[in-house]
Amino acid sequence: MEFLNVLVAAAAGFALGAVYYGILANPWMEAANIKRGTDGKPEGGQSPALFAATFALQLVVAGMMRHVFSLSGIDTSGAGLVAGLGVGLFFISPWIAINNLYAGRPLRLTLIDGGYASLACALIGLVLCLF
Repeated sequence: MEFLNVLVAAAAGFALGAVYYGILANPWMEAANIKRGTDGKPEGGQSPALFAATFALQLVVAGMMRHVFSLSGIDTSGAGLVAGLGVGLFFISPWIAINNLYAGRPLRLTLIDGGYASLACALIGLVLCLF
């Protein structure tokens, strides 16, 4: 059963990313300095392998969050939501910020990507504790 809730939590985080970056596609591409084709989409397109790898990495995050939640006794939806938000805000977002600082990338990119990380981890935490 644990694998099933990790799988569903990863799928929820992945789906949120599709919506989030769908809404913020233009500001994100501008901040990330992504070159676009005449159709406005990233040059070279986005391969299915990219999305498969993204989902696999979402599984890693959800699986580790499940493990940490289990060790910490986090087992209610409210606690999962708050702990997930904490993971996003205080672990993943600062790491994104560090990488972007050294790469000389704009604060706007850090805020967009850190916002997604925080929201996705909160959702993953919530879903993990619903089962």
